[in-house]
Amino acid sequence: MVHERFQAVDKAQLARRFGAAARHYDAHARFQQEVGLALLERMPDRQVGTDLTVSGLDLGCGTGFFLLALAGRCNDLTGLDLAPGMLAQAALRGSGARLLCGDAEQLPFADETFDWVFSSLALQWCERPAQAFAELHRVLKPDGRLLFSTLLAESLWQLREAWRTVDECDHVNRFLSLPQLQHAIAAGGFAAPALESLTWSLGYPELNGLLRDLKGIGASQVNDERHTGLSSRQRLLRLSQAYEAHRQPDGLLAASYQVCLGQLIRR
Repeated sequence: MVHERFQAVDKAQLARRFGAAARHYDAHARFQQEVGLALLERMPDRQVGTDLTVSGLDLGCGTGFFLLALAGRCNDLTGLDLAPGMLAQAALRGSGARLLCGDAEQLPFADETFDWVFSSLALQWCERPAQAFAELHRVLKPDGRLLFSTLLAESLWQLREAWRTVDECDHVNRFLSLPQLQHAIAAGGFAAPALESLTWSLGYPELNGLLRDLKGIGASQVNDERHTGLSSRQRLLRLSQAYEAHRQPDGLLAASYQVCLGQLIRR
């Protein structure tokens, strides 16, 4: 059950996409930064007055945006990402974290290595989510804590709906529903998860702004779909026309993400 596949993902291609976006990722990652900060607010402060070593992992650390804040919550911090290009940017932060390239579904760590794991908007790219949670359960120490955020199936529903009017395909990455996420968590060995499902609503003057942000962070579609032979210009025009149905009273086009913020403890 742990190895059940949710989606087919070309990990090498995914790493290349995110790596190619690394240098300009932060300029397009306002939403990602907001979600990570919300997750960070739910994280316990470091316990002071103890000589014990506290080990932490930033899983899917990307450009290292949160490494400096996380470094203040432990004295042994590791950042792991699938994309070497992202790690090259993270190294420029000067956080002092150990940076490693690796896959969430096959973590390069011994059992019971970390007191806590922080992972913001990374787990949704896993091919086998239950396997990723099993690996996180394995590398956490007893009573260790996993704090994560991940996208849910309702994310970018406006873009998915608009694309379907163009060629009856979604052209939007598939994400787990909340029940599917709960199933993956349980299959990975965690019990009694504390989960919050929240909606993030963004507004764009034009559709190109949303598409630029998606391209700028490397979040191209990983679930490949065939489409009609319309030219790129024709397709974009039809997509823009369809997306106008989601223009709000304030004049901005709505783009919604459904996000799960979770806290899990290894028992």
